[in-house]
Amino acid sequence: MATHIVKRAGHAEKFDERKVYATCYAACMNAHASKEEAEKICRKVAAGITSWIKKKKVVTSEMIFREVIRLMKKEQKDATFMYETHRDIA
Repeated sequence: MATHIVKRAGHAEKFDERKVYATCYAACMNAHASKEEAEKICRKVAAGITSWIKKKKVVTSEMIFREVIRLMKKEQKDATFMYETHRDIA
């Protein structure tokens, strides 16, 4: 199981599901989703990423970014656009 994520700068960092949730939530709020909708979407996305990571040996932040986009597209296209185009909104 990949517990460390290789970041864009090349260093490794312990995976933190809260970061996935926080960036998802920020994107949802910027897309004018309700708090309840954002919470529901982000719980689902964060849990999906956590289970996806367990199947991987090596994970990069870019791989997580692409997988979050894939999962969010199923839930909220406007929030996905915000997440995809505004990497530093959280």
